Amino acid sequence: MSRLSCDHQRRRILQMASAATLLSLLRPAAASTPGRSEPGPRIGLALGSGGVRGLAHLSVFEVLEELGVRPCCIAGSSIGAIMGALYAAGLSTAQIRAAIEALALRTDEGWARALFKGNWTRWLQFFRPFGDDGGLVEADAFIEHLADLAGVRRFEALEIPLQVVATDYWQRSPAVFDAGELWPAVQGSMAVPGLFSPVSHQERVLVDGGLTNPVPYDILPDDCDITIAVDVLGARVPEDGDTGVAPKPSYLDNSFNTFQIMQSAILQEKLRRQQPDFLVSPEIRNVQMLDFHRFEEIFDQARPAAERLREGLRARLGGG
Repeated sequence: MSRLSCDHQRRRILQMASAATLLSLLRPAAASTPGRSEPGPRIGLALGSGGVRGLAHLSVFEVLEELGVRPCCIAGSSIGAIMGALYAAGLSTAQIRAAIEALALRTDEGWARALFKGNWTRWLQFFRPFGDDGGLVEADAFIEHLADLAGVRRFEALEIPLQVVATDYWQRSPAVFDAGELWPAVQGSMAVPGLFSPVSHQERVLVDGGLTNPVPYDILPDDCDITIAVDVLGARVPEDGDTGVAPKPSYLDNSFNTFQIMQSAILQEKLRRQQPDFLVSPEIRNVQMLDFHRFEEIFDQARPAAERLREGLRARLGGG
């Protein structure tokens, strides 16, 4: 081989190595994608509704990452659909946590309270007040932000198969989506009645998935070896006043907690008929549905339940 040919070949090798290095730098998310481990049990993950308390789903993602396992499929309802879509798109727990911290209101009040005080400027970037179609606010800009964050717009592009549960308003039944456009389904799944406007998608009118299936572990495929259901409804405990009598709830508290009473009743009936392998129920107390500014409290309150899941999964997977 001539010296010229050797030099040319050496340059080609160096160019290929440089290109590979550049590609690895341009894909930081791929290096931190959860659960890139050896094949193991097929784990199905169901993420429940519960408003801001659903940020506790992140604690479950962290457990799975720590144990080096990855769900084979995810089903999500309402906030569970949002968190599930981000996770299924390949975002790491660190990336999701950073997004939560960037979006959370660092104030002493939730944005729903700010709405009724007229202090809209803190959240108008994502929510347009007084929607025309059956809700107080429109969430189009928020959903668009999530789509940009995930970098995925169709179910088929997700790294983990996802089922999004919404409720068909006119049929009064669950509507499950797993193909086609992702974010209209997610927006329908999070459309809390009276707060967010219903969503028209695939010739159906959609409202919050928690109305019909608040923790959708029962729709996970039958071939899952392990099913994990995450219930983030939490608890509302009356705070006694000086009289020792529990106060009456406010308008917002009454509206949202009544919705969650219904969801809890649906879940308890489901549990009588079918049990998941692991039911994760973080004891999140007195965090209201829209208290996004309290995300650190939610993470703290979710930690014991996440630890129990870690121990149970480690034993189930044979890790001691």
